[in-house]
Amino acid sequence: VQLQASGGGLVQAGGSLRLSCTRSGRFSSLDMGWFRQAPGKEREFVADISWNSTTRYAESVKGRFTISRDNPKSTVYLQMNALKPEDTAVYYCATNGRSYIRQGTSVDDMREWGKGTQVTVSS
Repeated sequence: VQLQASGGGLVQAGGSLRLSCTRSGRFSSLDMGWFRQAPGKEREFVADISWNSTTRYAESVKGRFTISRDNPKSTVYLQMNALKPEDTAVYYCATNGRSYIRQGTSVDDMREWGKGTQVTVSS
């Protein structure tokens, strides 16, 4: 079982990117989340989506980022609009891997991590 994230890149401030993360194995019964880690900072929660599509967002990204899922494709997406230089980070998808249990938003709650994809926003 593994998580595979993609879609990062270099974009100018105000631009958009869409990240994707695919999980092999079970997917539809799992909560899925996105975290990010900027240089010199701790990894932080960005957004998550429950198995029944309830979403949560960090205050810093509300109104700009949208998380969604496509269960037949075992993929979770993070649409990022109005990007700011402070959004520059490595973005990771993650899950606690427990079916039908609402996961927390803490790094410590996650049991599975993707490799991460770099997002760089230039000013």
